Amino acid sequence: MHTSTPLSARQVLWCGALIVTLSMGIRHGFGLWLLPLTQARDWPRETFALAMAVQNLAWGFLGIFAGMLADRFGAYRVLQGGAVLYAVGLVGMALASTPLLFALTAGVLIGAAQAGTTYAIIYGVIGRQLPADRRSWAMGVAAAAGSFGQFLMVPLEGALIAALDWQGALLALAGTVLLIAPLGRGLREPAAAVAPGETAPQSIGAAVREAFGYRSFQLLMAGYFVCGFQVVFIGVHMPSYLKDHGLAPHVASTALALIGLFNVFGTYAAGALGQRLAKRKILAAIYLLRSLAITVFLALPLTPATVTVFAAVMGLLWLSTVPPTNAIVAQIFGVAHLSMLGGFVFFSHQVGSFLGVWLGGRLYDLTGGYDVVWWLAIALGLFAAVVNMPIRETPLQRGPQRVLSSVA
Repeated sequence: MHTSTPLSARQVLWCGALIVTLSMGIRHGFGLWLLPLTQARDWPRETFALAMAVQNLAWGFLGIFAGMLADRFGAYRVLQGGAVLYAVGLVGMALASTPLLFALTAGVLIGAAQAGTTYAIIYGVIGRQLPADRRSWAMGVAAAAGSFGQFLMVPLEGALIAALDWQGALLALAGTVLLIAPLGRGLREPAAAVAPGETAPQSIGAAVREAFGYRSFQLLMAGYFVCGFQVVFIGVHMPSYLKDHGLAPHVASTALALIGLFNVFGTYAAGALGQRLAKRKILAAIYLLRSLAITVFLALPLTPATVTVFAAVMGLLWLSTVPPTNAIVAQIFGVAHLSMLGGFVFFSHQVGSFLGVWLGGRLYDLTGGYDVVWWLAIALGLFAAVVNMPIRETPLQRGPQRVLSSVA
């Protein structure tokens, strides 16, 4: 029998953090498979890049529907299904012998799994179960856990590849990711209590029309598109970029791990600052600093030392956009449809991810280098800084509605 008593903050944060550590930590290391997998299959880099692009697009598109299901039926059911899809996708990624099968498994299946096991789902629970005065901070904690997952999992994935070869490493991760299913039960939300006189909750259609008709929501989506383009291009293609310039493979593994380590601090700080400062200004500063960091990185000689510094700086800025972006959505529209609306914003992020990872591979094959995409990432960062400044963060005024959606 369900009660209306909210889940404890400790339970939400521990279970949510561990789930994000696994789901995000594994996917952050996919760039380590680009060279061994394409060389073993005798595929061009674009084949791998296209599958990763499909993965990001599927993740974003299906995240909208995963969010709807989580808002309506509860996050834990979505998390359990996502864990199974993740495991099947990793097995398929290891065994796929044709580009089409690889795109379907590494791309569509894992993308669907990520839609049901990452931020939009976890943040929906945080928004519903924690008070507004702790929401941005809690989202920062969950994002920091995802960053710690990158720091923890990327070196582990590199070690697994060295010990088990690239296929064996994927199979080992397939077993590990199933731990998300029991952790998801810790986010099983109680049924929402309905107070006397409350009106019916806002419908999905009304919530979507309201959000897309609001200019600040449109600007938030435009900025998040840029976030996806930048981080996925760098995360997937930087290991190959460094190897092309003669740096040892461990430099790339170390760089990806440092991004994860420093992003623990960056995401936590962004979430904590979001309780005190205008979130639109935090986002504008992050995008501006990213463009500056990339510009300096390209201007300096490429050495292990400059890669280390770049990774640390980018780590502070990596997923630090996530807590303020989702907190703005909750602050403007409320939490009843938070997972779904967060899914729409994230879909924009993933369209950017698709273009960043695919153009990285496509333009490399056409030009023999990554320079064009690096400079495009700089220009887009400046654009995102500009479009975030006019966002209005004040809550929309509506008639009385239920604050919580019914979940069981």
